[in-house]
Amino acid sequence: MKGRKPKLTVIDGGTVRGKCPSAPAWLTPQAKAEWKRAAPELHGRNLLSSDTLATLESYCVAVGVVRECEEIMGRDGRLIDTEDGPKPHPAFKMQSAAMREARLLAAELGLTPHRRGSKGKDEGRKNDDWADLLA
Repeated sequence: MKGRKPKLTVIDGGTVRGKCPSAPAWLTPQAKAEWKRAAPELHGRNLLSSDTLATLESYCVAVGVVRECEEIMGRDGRLIDTEDGPKPHPAFKMQSAAMREARLLAAELGLTPHRRGSKGKDEGRKNDDWADLLA
């Protein structure tokens, strides 16, 4: 582009400044435990903003449901006896749905290794543009 470049200004993205917000009081103990793990990480990366707080709440609720269902199945067993014979515990279906939701929300929030930009197996390789073509 020819000519003088416009002066760019930084726009505040609405990130939560200062101290990391505490977990909402209405969350279950399992969900609060996940909040205490995930919120400081997001806050430290400046990814917590007013619009992502609701997504973080939903993520923590989903993880809480997964843990609650696991506790129930740990106590009652994964199979229950019915008139028609043994069947999977009803909590299993709830847990599977919550796991799926938690995984999607974690990716949305950038809490998965892939979304954090993890290098994984290529960590030790030097930055060579030709390496992929020659391999």
